[in-house]
Amino acid sequence: MALRRTWAVALFGVDGVVVEIEADVRKGGLPSVQLLGLPDTALQESKNRVRAAIVNCKEEWPASCVTLALSPAAIPKAGTSYDLALACAVLAGSEQVPPHRLDRTVLFGELALDGRIRPVRGLLPALLAARQVGMVRAIVPHSGLAEGQLVDGIEVLGAGNLREVVAWLRETGELAHEPPPSEAAEPADDLPDLADVIGQPEARWALEVAAAGGHHLLMVGPPGTGKTMLARRLCGLLPDLTAQEALEVTAIHSITGELPGGALVTSPPFVAPHHSLSVSALIGGGSGLAKPGAVSRAHRGVLLLDEACELGPKRLDALRTALEENEVRLARRDGTARYPARFQLVLATNPCPCAPARDVDCQCSPNVRRRYLGKLSGPLLDRVDLRVSTRPLVAMAAENGVPPESSEVVRKRVEDARAAARERWSEHGWQSNTEVPGPVLRREFALPQRTTALLDRGLEAGAITARGADRCLRVAWTLADLEGRSTPEADHVGAALEFRDRRAA
Repeated sequence: MALRRTWAVALFGVDGVVVEIEADVRKGGLPSVQLLGLPDTALQESKNRVRAAIVNCKEEWPASCVTLALSPAAIPKAGTSYDLALACAVLAGSEQVPPHRLDRTVLFGELALDGRIRPVRGLLPALLAARQVGMVRAIVPHSGLAEGQLVDGIEVLGAGNLREVVAWLRETGELAHEPPPSEAAEPADDLPDLADVIGQPEARWALEVAAAGGHHLLMVGPPGTGKTMLARRLCGLLPDLTAQEALEVTAIHSITGELPGGALVTSPPFVAPHHSLSVSALIGGGSGLAKPGAVSRAHRGVLLLDEACELGPKRLDALRTALEENEVRLARRDGTARYPARFQLVLATNPCPCAPARDVDCQCSPNVRRRYLGKLSGPLLDRVDLRVSTRPLVAMAAENGVPPESSEVVRKRVEDARAAARERWSEHGWQSNTEVPGPVLRREFALPQRTTALLDRGLEAGAITARGADRCLRVAWTLADLEGRSTPEADHVGAALEFRDRRAA
């Protein structure tokens, strides 16, 4: 009997901490199992799962005092991903398997009572954390092998049950290096095309500007005018994710369990929750350590809040910090979880509760209309760059017989504009105009006074705030990029101000 060590990973948001698991198996004394290190209920129950799995795999459970300590001891541990590491620690501590292959090897997996290794969430961020501290090898559930191989610099092996891991430790068997063919990711469905939307030239233009600069968008109009259709086509205009962005998005999907087949997410995600969702579902939350919400699942993609005014001020105003800081920090009893939340917000709403097809048929009083749209608070609207109204259709045929532009055509213009912005901000590492801080726009890339004269008058009259002025400058740079100009002109600033006209809301 001896003291042996294995390693696992504890996740706090998208950040991981490597946990050292020590197994002290002593001769003599009453048979017992002690699990130390702030385990939650699921982890506390792992003692019974691990014991049953070892016995059912024809191995021997030590008939002595077994102490399992998880360090750092002051950090709460949650979940079932520690099962495999605990089982290997017990087997090594009772000298049933040699310990040399466990050195600098991190183990993941929930054990069934018969020894099968079940998949766990958060595999990708956990492997990134293990690689960062110098782990050279990881053993993961066979179903998670494809996801694990997304991480370079660490050897990832897959196991289907505890027997395979024991044979590998005894050097009498090998573990899988390649995922089974059935786990290959299926090609994604074609995104909806912008050519499906009839009319709405102003809203289509606003959608193109939003895609080119990464700006937030508000659409107000009667039902059936195409607000939701337009919003669902925004992802089709956005460029594919970079390698680093894809890892960020895939890590979040891994934590939420939305990563079928373990494929790398290369396209911007689209999240459209129902308007009855809670604040926790929107921002993130839950008991113990907080889980990611819709804003984090939409990281590097689009978050559509349809029927936005039906959400109410409490849920809408909860977005304000995430829109400003591009991340969510959730403090809970067991610690603080940090989740990235750099997304494009698209708000779609009716102009009033009755929402008739024509304004002349509206039965709402001015106070009712004002109260309804007042659910979109001033501080929230101040963070929305583009506001546009949609109009009722007057004909089902294309205007002048010319078919609407397809997503492919608009996407080409968006890609050119994004390339121009990326080249301009390359020294600073920014990818789009919306990422540029206001002070940089005002100092290093300051526009002539004649160009910003209209913006200055808006500030002087109190029509816009300082934050709003910064956002107008970002939109002006995007408009210039779409026209192929090197710097914005006065017309671009004026158009950016027009996009912020409160009458559009």
